[in-house]
Amino acid sequence: MSEMLIPLVITIILLWGVIKKVDIAREFAEGAKEGIINLFEVLPSLILMMTAVGMFTRSGAVEMLSSLLLPFTQALGFPQECLSLAMIRPFSGSGALAAFDKLLGNISPDSFQGRVASVIMGSTETTFYTISVYFAAIKKKAYPMVFAGACFADLCGFVLSALAVRLYFQ
Repeated sequence: MSEMLIPLVITIILLWGVIKKVDIAREFAEGAKEGIINLFEVLPSLILMMTAVGMFTRSGAVEMLSSLLLPFTQALGFPQECLSLAMIRPFSGSGALAAFDKLLGNISPDSFQGRVASVIMGSTETTFYTISVYFAAIKKKAYPMVFAGACFADLCGFVLSALAVRLYFQ
């Protein structure tokens, strides 16, 4: 059934266009044109974000910040092994996936740290990436409160991920 869903939806859309006497080819071309224009408007923000994340991870800043944050995270019961993931996740989904893969290569997925990392990956968002793409698309400058709210939401997600794993699995 699932293999037929997308062709069925496309067929329904095409039939609806024929019934409504819409020039489907022209509408498709217009939509593709708008998509390409949006791509070129958002592309600089994407390149900036990917470059910044690459520099941040390869420079050793993640490890340096992890060591500085260690006393705070230990007090909160957040595992040290998940710090790099928590720092990369708000900026880059692919970078976070690479950090997650590296983490699970070193520890068991069924360990406390592995479960916390899994909850982080499933319950947090690449917030700065999403903010930069959204505000570039609508051609407005993001308000400082948007970033403050996003940072607070991410912090809650990270802290509560360790708490949730502790409550449900230990």
